[in-house]
Amino acid sequence: MKQWKERGLSLLLVLALLMSLSVTALAAVSKDTLADAITDTAAYLYKTVKSPQVGSIGGEWAVLGLARSGYDVPEQYYQDYYATVEEYVKACNGMLHEKKYTEYSRLIVALSSIGKDARDVAGYDLTKALGDYDKTIWQGLNGPIWALIALDSRNYPMPENPQAKTQATRQMYIDRILECQLPDGGWSLFGGTAAASSGDNTSDPDITGMALQALAKYQDQTAVKKATDEALACMSEKQNSTGGFSSWGTANSESCVQIIVALCELGIPLDDPRFVKNGNTLLDNLMTFYLKGSGFLHTADGSGSNQMASEQGFYGLVAAQRLQQGKNSLYRMGDAKVISAGEGGQAAGSGLAGKDPAVQARPVIAPGKTFSDISGANAHANQPAIEALAARGIIDGKGSGLFDPDANMTRAEFSTIVVRALGLTAKANNVFTDVITDQWYAPYVGTANTYGIVNGVGDGRFNPEGTITRQEAAVMVARAAGLCGMDTTMDNATTRDVLAQFGDYVTSAEWARFGLAFCYREDILDQSDMNIRPKEAILRCEIAQMIANMLDTAKLL
Repeated sequence: MKQWKERGLSLLLVLALLMSLSVTALAAVSKDTLADAITDTAAYLYKTVKSPQVGSIGGEWAVLGLARSGYDVPEQYYQDYYATVEEYVKACNGMLHEKKYTEYSRLIVALSSIGKDARDVAGYDLTKALGDYDKTIWQGLNGPIWALIALDSRNYPMPENPQAKTQATRQMYIDRILECQLPDGGWSLFGGTAAASSGDNTSDPDITGMALQALAKYQDQTAVKKATDEALACMSEKQNSTGGFSSWGTANSESCVQIIVALCELGIPLDDPRFVKNGNTLLDNLMTFYLKGSGFLHTADGSGSNQMASEQGFYGLVAAQRLQQGKNSLYRMGDAKVISAGEGGQAAGSGLAGKDPAVQARPVIAPGKTFSDISGANAHANQPAIEALAARGIIDGKGSGLFDPDANMTRAEFSTIVVRALGLTAKANNVFTDVITDQWYAPYVGTANTYGIVNGVGDGRFNPEGTITRQEAAVMVARAAGLCGMDTTMDNATTRDVLAQFGDYVTSAEWARFGLAFCYREDILDQSDMNIRPKEAILRCEIAQMIANMLDTAKLL
């Protein structure tokens, strides 16, 4: 009997030790660490997404995360975003997309997060589209999932859509998700549908996480609860030894985020034993992708879009903290931030007080315009800037739906873009001998020269087909910024101090240093770069980012 008691005591001690080790491992991400990461990433996103547009990057997810985080963002930021949304919706005549109805859902979620009613945006009811069952499910499982999340975010009534072939109900969307559940318990984008391919027969953590988020509010339904339990078991099995998940064979931060948000929506603690592997929780795993001051990585090796990963990683942290603090979950927005009407936001506003009267903001004329080589699976770091300019007719692609982001740009092309960006009337001035009047770029080169943005290369020539360098682009953008009313004054000492942080600044031309320093000072160029590389040819994607940054600061985007 004594021996049994001693063994029992030993077992208790071992269990206590194991529990102690487990608690230590689970405490790796403390409340303070989580709070610090949220504050740091919020500051990074607020700086990076200065003027959120309608889009999956640099738009709704950044707004959602910031609004639900409690980070101190000036109310004008959200007012300007809402004004941008109104302008965008009006330009679309209320039709955001003919087939991708997640465009409506994403926008509804973001608007709900800032207390705006999606049923009246510039006179349009954005929820109405989700009353069309057939069109909503066309995208695969994303459609019904996000329709539910969007409609439930503010408890919108189910919209009636007289034009719909099949009028949708919430229950129809719930049933659609349930009927597409795969045998292993999870979901994939097209699994369980007629459009499924062989790759859709394996559960995907991203889609499974989002399906669980959509179903979280319907756990009172027996079938939903059963499907949820099966999906959680499936995801527990798929979770890797570091506490994270892989999608399409690659461990990434976004997959981890979607399961984090799912558990938070379901009210399941992140240290639930089913989701702890080798002492690693989902939050522990997500933090391995975190870069202080720079958001989140997509994969551990740094590949993929860091902007998308940062926005999703951020709202994943926010969801975790809200659960930790006992607040409403990310998508239960009864406690949403409410922005006042104010004096109206500035979507494509009047610009700065000191701008040249000829400078005008460009309205959205091609809402939703994008290019296949900078979006989707090819998501590019400069995608938001490129899309913002393309939607306003400022920048074009290279044909066949491509943007060719890493191509160079000619002096004539740059002149065209900057003149369009400033809303100037294009008119040839016949100053340069090599700019023939009947050439397509002649009016743009003429106007850029008339306003002092570009000069020639000597001997009365402009060299329109010459490749523009980084230092040339900086000087021209600085001149354009002056026309926009930005303060371009900078003495020699300040110029030197700004440029001294770059190891190769001495290789820049004397005439270019003011322009370079101004662009770095105003964050038109990224100060985190190690070198200026002044004489290298600048890329199309880099020019798009510079122009977008300038217009944003000048209150013209």
